Amino acid sequence: MFQVSGPIAPAAARSRGSFRYFTTALACAAGALAIASANAQVPTAPAAESTRAVNTGKDPIPGPRNCFWSRGPASADPYINIAYPDAGTFYWAATFTVPEGAKLSVEGEFPHSRYMSLISYDGAGVPVESVADYLIKPAPGAINPFLPGADRNASARTYSLAVVDGVPPANQPVGMNQVGQQRATLHAPKYGAGQQVILYRIYARDKGTDETGGTGLPVPVLTLADGKVLKGDAVCPALRTKQPLQLDAAALAVPMEKYHALIAAAREVGKAKHEPAYPATNPPTWYIQYDREYLYSLYTGKPLANPKKSTGGFYPNLDNQYIRTIVSRKLGKVFVIRGKAPTTPKTYNGDATMGNGDLRYWSMCSNQGFANTRVNACAYDEHIPVGPDGFYTIVVSRKEDRPRNAIDTCGITWLPMADDGDGAADADVTVVQLRHMLGTSNFPHAVQAIEKPGDERRVMADYYPQGRYMSTSAFEIALPCMPAKP
Repeated sequence: MFQVSGPIAPAAARSRGSFRYFTTALACAAGALAIASANAQVPTAPAAESTRAVNTGKDPIPGPRNCFWSRGPASADPYINIAYPDAGTFYWAATFTVPEGAKLSVEGEFPHSRYMSLISYDGAGVPVESVADYLIKPAPGAINPFLPGADRNASARTYSLAVVDGVPPANQPVGMNQVGQQRATLHAPKYGAGQQVILYRIYARDKGTDETGGTGLPVPVLTLADGKVLKGDAVCPALRTKQPLQLDAAALAVPMEKYHALIAAAREVGKAKHEPAYPATNPPTWYIQYDREYLYSLYTGKPLANPKKSTGGFYPNLDNQYIRTIVSRKLGKVFVIRGKAPTTPKTYNGDATMGNGDLRYWSMCSNQGFANTRVNACAYDEHIPVGPDGFYTIVVSRKEDRPRNAIDTCGITWLPMADDGDGAADADVTVVQLRHMLGTSNFPHAVQAIEKPGDERRVMADYYPQGRYMSTSAFEIALPCMPAKP
């Protein structure tokens, strides 16, 4: 297996219009290919195996769920595919109302996975509080397998977390800056007519485990005001878990009429800028995730005086931060991404001990547009070939345009574009998103370190994903694939 060595081009050359530097770097590197690291031998993340057949005659959506965790699992197809799920994850949502005077908790086992969390949300899809795996206090005699150096395969791995109606402490920090703390409570305040929502997430389950990471879904336990204790499915009537979701529709996607208006505005901006695929640019521009008004400004071309950071929109994970770019086939059928890979723990093969790294997890995803928020496919760190120089190469294209050397055995990760593009208005558009999880102060190039739009490239340095458009044949010529010798 082989990799291109070195960065795309010197820093001075990394600017708009530097396509020749990119192709030259590929061509030069092709003459000096080296066998890729062992990491490159890991195949692209397989399609999720389900513990329940799709065609049961009763439930058309695969994966476990119950009357409490009734919405889910969300992930790439064939699961519930909305709000830009990472294809390497599974999400479940619980919608409920805790009765007056009652107390709710969830009890479970830490899954065999890279990450898990429980996060509460308000009616606009804005996260209220995240209690990530490393913060959860294990039950007496049990261990938390997500702490660095912990036994990931320990048999005693239970925990209990109280779910309360209230807001978390003011200015509570988010992310790895909480290492050393423990939590016993998740704050899930009521909104609207008294509804509460929490999401349970699992990222990168171990090989051979089911969607829950081999430990099942957390079990709800409700202690009523009179002291009676209900557990599992018995809690559902008392919690009214079948109530309709009181949700601002824009929390899951940009409303269709708004999206069409943005596309129309972008066409006018593109004419003025002589950029026919605007807001897609060549070379591509990567934008940090900010609030909805900032997202809209990318289409209208009207910069905001004071863009606002946002934890809302598409039910985000507070432990993640994102940069994204809008890609158009009008600029080229093959989109090539190259960047330096942050280090992360290795867990997919059931590694015995939890490691550490620059991040807990990172991934690159190909998505449809903001009006339907479907993911086409993702590849995450442990499944992305990385060369001895620490750099990766990812190709995004339709299946029909896929270069023959865009395969793992050539050291290249491939992600598909959908045949209908954004799925709403433009068959040529794809949204590509880079996700960083739990960045730390020890890694200054994490997306979390970006303080304002426009700083993406400066802060991320070599970790900033360079992108170029190419033709299928140009990529095959620039990077020939030579099989490894037996």
